[in-house]
Amino acid sequence: MTTTVTRRERTGWYFYDWAMSAFSTTVITVFLGPFLTSVTKMAAGCELGADTCDAYVHPLGLTIAPGAYYPYLVSLSVLLTVFVLPVTGAIADRSAHKKAMLAGTAFLGAGATIAMAFVTGDRYLLGGALFVVANVALGASVVVYNSFLPHLGGPDERDAISSRGWALGYLGGGLLLALNLVALTIFENPDDPQSTLDIARWSIVSAGVWWALFTIVPLIWLKQHAAPHADDEPARRNVLTDGFVQLSRTIRQMRAYPLTLFFLGAFLIYNDGIQTVINLASQYGTEELRLPQSTLIITILIVQFLAFGGALLLGRVAARIGAWKTVLASLVLWTFVILAAFWLPGEAPVPFMILGACIGLVLGGSQALSRSLFSQLIPAGKEGEYYGFYEISDKGTSWLGPLLFGLVFQLTNSYRIGLVSLLIFFVAGFALLLFVPVRRAIIAAGNTPPRLL
Repeated sequence: MTTTVTRRERTGWYFYDWAMSAFSTTVITVFLGPFLTSVTKMAAGCELGADTCDAYVHPLGLTIAPGAYYPYLVSLSVLLTVFVLPVTGAIADRSAHKKAMLAGTAFLGAGATIAMAFVTGDRYLLGGALFVVANVALGASVVVYNSFLPHLGGPDERDAISSRGWALGYLGGGLLLALNLVALTIFENPDDPQSTLDIARWSIVSAGVWWALFTIVPLIWLKQHAAPHADDEPARRNVLTDGFVQLSRTIRQMRAYPLTLFFLGAFLIYNDGIQTVINLASQYGTEELRLPQSTLIITILIVQFLAFGGALLLGRVAARIGAWKTVLASLVLWTFVILAAFWLPGEAPVPFMILGACIGLVLGGSQALSRSLFSQLIPAGKEGEYYGFYEISDKGTSWLGPLLFGLVFQLTNSYRIGLVSLLIFFVAGFALLLFVPVRRAIIAAGNTPPRLL
């Protein structure tokens, strides 16, 4: 499948991780949860900066607690991706213009993020709508981006390539977050909650600008790498209609690759737990542990820069024992992280930072190796479509986890109980992944297995 690939092209591919990770880090992981929760509290009539809020908002006639609004939005955006991303992948596989698709989806998401500048006062509905657009666009762009991976290296190279991309993404996301920390330190007025809200809003906007600016690098350096059609039937409709037709055909044909589907199911479960922890970490820190925004940003910086090294480290571990075993080990560590987070004391920055360091060591590697491992299980010419299903729970998107977290919070008014409920995703995901015969699955997909699994 692979042709001659230059170092420049691989570097261009890595740089989209650098570009989009600003959204995952600055927006999703740190600022948007507390920011949108504060805006929603104001819309409910609560005083800005109040520790508790017993009022509700009523979007579309629904009664929602302000603390549950953001987790519900995350679930809504992922519900939409269930329909959007597989179609995006099908279109990418049948298009000779993958880079144009990458540009369109990336700039749509970046534009929606920049438009957060207009989310002022009690405009929680506008903020929610822009987040949903940006998050779905992010997922669509990553589907196209991931579909380039099988063309960039052979079976024994992809773990390293994927790990380098993830590592550079964490470095880029961490750099922008560090700049936002400087802005927060200089301009925040502890006696004025509105100043914190304003800094959060402009930090979110900065992520959109970063995303758009650095997307230009992969658009220049990547080659098209249009995948061949899985069959020789000529396209009879426009690209969009052909995408839907091909997607329905692929869903029927997936039954021929049950082991690939089994791995995908395991990934969607355990990664839903990982993404939920990432999505709600800052909200948990501010609302439950009562930590200041500066502490959260420092912790996320620790996570980012350790994740840079952690992705490379676990990539080297995978080179010795195989990606499958390495991912299983990382899920055991994730289970201990959730248990430790449940017992964290309130208003204690140091334990929170130590836990962040532990997350950083396993975060990047578990995700990067899952991506490269899945690339081995995809039939040739179907990269975009299969990554469309894969991306339903990746790069900051998850569905069941935020929904469960939001429901548990609404019923118990406890973020701690909501957090510990996420253990089910790691335990179930580990159990399912353990029983995937990976080598047999790779061969069944028509691919050559790497030396180690």
